[in-house]
Amino acid sequence: MEIFLVEDSSLVRARLADMLDTIPGAHVVGEAGQAQAAIRDILALRPDVVLLDINLAEGSGFDVLRAVCRQAPEIDFYMLSNFTADPYRELAERLGAREFFDKSGEIERVREIVAQRAAAIHH
Repeated sequence: MEIFLVEDSSLVRARLADMLDTIPGAHVVGEAGQAQAAIRDILALRPDVVLLDINLAEGSGFDVLRAVCRQAPEIDFYMLSNFTADPYRELAERLGAREFFDKSGEIERVREIVAQRAAAIHH
């Protein structure tokens, strides 16, 4: 299963990549810290899963969802953010995110969900 990471912090991207590398059958195929680069690369690579932060160096995760979900509905988007108020969650869902995770307390849950998705693809 191919995963793309969209996160403005290179440190957080590295931590996520290390965590995801422990999932059998999953590998990170790309990373971006800006919305336009993410949109371009996700549409080119068509990964199975995108982990997407709201706050990016330029643009936002919502910009990525708006641009990509309609063109590539087969991709599963999972939002990760420190901004977890209901309006953010609701907008993410409306724009096509499958789930929304609090970066400060639900990282292990992200790993579980991605591992379940990887297992489903490989069966």
